[in-house]
Amino acid sequence: MGSKRLSIREKRRKQIQQQRILTILGVALVALIIAGVLIGPSILREIAPVGEITTPEAFAYPNPDMNSIGDPNAPVKIVEYSDFQCPFCRVFFETTEKQLIETYISTGQVYFTYRSMGNWLGQESFRAAEAAYCAGDQGKFWDYHAILFVNQGGENQGVYTDKRLSAMAETLGLDMVAFNECLEGNKYEDRVNQDRIDGLAAGVEGTPAFLVNDKLIPGAVDFPTLQREIEAILSAGN
Repeated sequence: MGSKRLSIREKRRKQIQQQRILTILGVALVALIIAGVLIGPSILREIAPVGEITTPEAFAYPNPDMNSIGDPNAPVKIVEYSDFQCPFCRVFFETTEKQLIETYISTGQVYFTYRSMGNWLGQESFRAAEAAYCAGDQGKFWDYHAILFVNQGGENQGVYTDKRLSAMAETLGLDMVAFNECLEGNKYEDRVNQDRIDGLAAGVEGTPAFLVNDKLIPGAVDFPTLQREIEAILSAGN
């Protein structure tokens, strides 16, 4: 009888021990799943191959000065508030920006500045904006802003990981030691944050948006719309 009781107790002890082990394993599995959901995608994006980088067509930006182009004494000043992940911002880049440069910026009538809304569409937007300023340290802000737009993809899907941002800089022939030190050191974090603060203060509620001599014009405006605003200002000044 005594040995039978001991056997039952031993069996119960083993069952309890097994249940504890299963509980611990279950908790650990849940923790791993949660960690995978929260951290996994970002890690996967960072270790993924760089992939193909499309090079934009060569274009001469007039009198570039970091994130501005044109004559700072021009009668019309336009500030674009944008996001490198924003598809409508890419539309403006592809359809209106070059016309604006060729017609008004190159002729000294418009001074144009590009500013980012920071993490408007996510962290990759912020890092892309920082990277553009880092390229600006080497006089390549505008070339870099072009390569960002022509390589635009899905939002926060790994298009603008640090690895790919560096690859874009290398494609443009930048000094990679200086560029990577700038990006990794978050040199322009405060400046990108300030761009967003100023945009919100100006009434920006979406990207792109434009201040034409402080008049807010939202949306991916076409060239005729900007032309009317510019001509009205130029006419009033004559």
